[in-house]
Amino acid sequence: MKVILLQDVKSMGKKGEVKNAPDSYARNVLLPKKLAVEATNQNLSELNSKTQAAAHHKAEEKAAAEKNKSRIEGKTLTVAAKCGENGKLFGAVTGKELSSLLQKEFNIQVDKRKITAPDMKNTGVYSFDVKLYQGVVAKMNVEIVAQ
Repeated sequence: MKVILLQDVKSMGKKGEVKNAPDSYARNVLLPKKLAVEATNQNLSELNSKTQAAAHHKAEEKAAAEKNKSRIEGKTLTVAAKCGENGKLFGAVTGKELSSLLQKEFNIQVDKRKITAPDMKNTGVYSFDVKLYQGVVAKMNVEIVAQ
């Protein structure tokens, strides 16, 4: 019996796949536990439309990420921080601060975990990466100046 998986099933496959399952397994396990539905023409067309819609949304998100990348690529953010005489900061500039600066200056919402930055504990210019989407990474600079 052909079934469309509604959830990941360990012995069968991933969610959204069309699989050929033994009749008894499908009737006694997959269908009653709502792990799958029978692969009728209507269900197959619904699956196809959902797949196309998801692909369209992913393409839109990637295009928006590419647009944001072109806006911020190579730009420099400036951070004023308290530091000692020799330029060593009291603390460090973190991804959270960089994320809030991106929000403030470019109106781009980026999670702090998506920012890959070196340890910034001295004044100077540092380079960091911002992961905007899967495969879309913008390189930026941050200049840390004494307050």
